[in-house]
Amino acid sequence: MRKILLGEAKLTIEELIAAARGEVLVALSEEAEAAVNKAREVVEKCVSEDKVVYGLTTGFGKFSDVTISEEDTLALQENLIMSHACGVGEPLPDEVVRAMMLLRVNALSVGFSGIRVSTIKTLIEMLNKGVIPVVPSKGSLGASGDLVPLAHMSLVLLGMGEAKYKGERMSGEKAMKAAGITPVKLTSKEGLALINGTPAMCSLGALALADAIRLMKSADVIAALTMEAEYGIADAMDERLHMIRRQPGQIITAENMRRLFKGSKYIGHQGVKRVQDAYAFRCIPQIHGASRDAINYVKNTIENELNAVTDNPIIFSDTGEAISGGNFHGQYLAISLDVLGIALSELANVSERRIERLVNPALSGLPAFLVKHGGLNSGMMIAQYTAASLVSENKVLAHPASVDSIPSSANQEDHVSMGMTAARKAREILNNATEVLAIEAMCAAQAVEFQGSEGLSPAGAAVYNVIRKQVPPLEKDRILYIDIEKCSALLRSGEILKAAESVTGPLK
Repeated sequence: MRKILLGEAKLTIEELIAAARGEVLVALSEEAEAAVNKAREVVEKCVSEDKVVYGLTTGFGKFSDVTISEEDTLALQENLIMSHACGVGEPLPDEVVRAMMLLRVNALSVGFSGIRVSTIKTLIEMLNKGVIPVVPSKGSLGASGDLVPLAHMSLVLLGMGEAKYKGERMSGEKAMKAAGITPVKLTSKEGLALINGTPAMCSLGALALADAIRLMKSADVIAALTMEAEYGIADAMDERLHMIRRQPGQIITAENMRRLFKGSKYIGHQGVKRVQDAYAFRCIPQIHGASRDAINYVKNTIENELNAVTDNPIIFSDTGEAISGGNFHGQYLAISLDVLGIALSELANVSERRIERLVNPALSGLPAFLVKHGGLNSGMMIAQYTAASLVSENKVLAHPASVDSIPSSANQEDHVSMGMTAARKAREILNNATEVLAIEAMCAAQAVEFQGSEGLSPAGAAVYNVIRKQVPPLEKDRILYIDIEKCSALLRSGEILKAAESVTGPLK
């Protein structure tokens, strides 16, 4: 199995996903071990000299003015983990927890946290051997980072809490024993190093981002098939129009559409069948393009955060200082993940409008609800209802979490990011948007049945054929949720995008 060596190069989103899905092993480089050891020496010196340093010789949050003796520092760290494990709600998916573990290890391995190498290696051993802590999804304010989810992760490191091992949920103690891993006894600064930071919201965000990038490209593919089914007008994709708008995402989207249309007998020009298309077709570059640029902004933020040091205090081994700051604050991610949710909501919004244009005979010129013998058959009528329901739900979920703040820790932590809430919402919006685009794909393929697939562009034909391998034409009413699930699976697996790119080459 391929190995990721932390400390040699920056961690990438692709590596994070591979580790999250158990496709690679993780190890520390020699350089990383040396850097970690140097920072640890600073911590031990501060403790031995009774220096007043936040989190090393003091309590936490509002208790930062309470000095802790050297003999009590071990109990302090364990108490920190136990007291902060207050999460509620459904557990995070396994891949999110694994990504969270890797991000915590990656941040600690840079050598600014003061943790011991042995503690980091135990966390790596858990990752490599498949001990997955059970981490409740709710409870993080995203202020001192993801304190609650990271505390649940760290409980298992101590042989406490709950974990999954080989598919079975059990106590953390039992899971560690079954995997042959010795739990850790934390010492000074280590508990704080483990739970201060943004790995939970970042892992959720990074995994959602990777799927969002694929969905963004797939949205262009599905929209192109819908336009072919509706004899759309190519002129609105003219490169000259988009170059003078100067928006990168718009220019890229229009280019994608032109490549997808190439060779189509159904895509026409203005003034032939009609003068212009409705906005849901004509403004695809402007609408999809805005989401594309927003998603690229999120990508930049998350790529930076993957390799960020986000705990507190930060140990500078070159000067022997331990400086308390606020790198754990999740505002960068909170705003970015709110933007991700909004961007995905808009992809779904315009997709639902294209679905309506396909199923509404007054707009499409096709049989009502894309079925013969309407009345006896309802066809795709209720599929549009489902899309409308999901789009409406997204409008509620897209309300930003990052503009909210509730003070905590007796007002010591008086502004919080709500970044974990933003991350969870973005993931749910992503799921809804995927289902809406799956419904559009199903309806677009059905609309093609009334004109024949022979005139489709090569890219459109490839996409149509992939859909038809899973979903047959609708001749009369049948149970449609099964068809929607199959189209959704094609989107999530990337098969629809791959089909198009087999003709066009990689879309941007």
